[in-house]
Amino acid sequence: MNLLNLIRDSLASLDMDSTLKHVSEALKHSISIMDIVNSLSEGMRLIGKKYENGEYFIAELTVAVEIFNEAMNILKPKILGGREMKHIGKVIIGTVEGDLHDVGKNLVKTVLEVNGFKVVDLGVDVSPERFVEAVKQYKPDIVGISTLLTSTMINIERIIKALESNGLRDEIKIIIGGAPVTQQFTESIGADAYGENAFKAVEICRKLVGK
Repeated sequence: MNLLNLIRDSLASLDMDSTLKHVSEALKHSISIMDIVNSLSEGMRLIGKKYENGEYFIAELTVAVEIFNEAMNILKPKILGGREMKHIGKVIIGTVEGDLHDVGKNLVKTVLEVNGFKVVDLGVDVSPERFVEAVKQYKPDIVGISTLLTSTMINIERIIKALESNGLRDEIKIIIGGAPVTQQFTESIGADAYGENAFKAVEICRKLVGK
């Protein structure tokens, strides 16, 4: 089995030591960074399937994110030095004001990055005003908004209205997600899409930027 398959399979098996070892070996063998990133991406897709099939749960997804981030720490100096990675779109992402949960958001960020998106993470407890400032500053293609609490869902609508009142709404696509969010709610507040989970969210983002 070649190194790229080993990277994919060890990540899918949540084996950090093996994943990092195979990534380092691939670099030593002058394997393309993009090929290595694609193998990591394939590993994440396999993890997504396991999650959807009920084989993996949030705990496993958290481990997967940690392994992926460690692998990217090995690759980033090479990527930045060679400018090899080409971004297919820019996403601003954040958890709404009043909500401090970030596991789901962080997973979405990671899977977006492995699929070629540049991600600006605003963190948690993000006000509508901060979203507006970030859109003006970074000029993203997509704004991703997350909440885990039913009580803070109303703040998603506040963000959308703030973007509208500042004349920014037509320049971006808005995707929302989180445990209490539904397709019906998404439509009712005028968002463009609903990401049922991190992997669905990335599929939608790829479609929104035409990939």
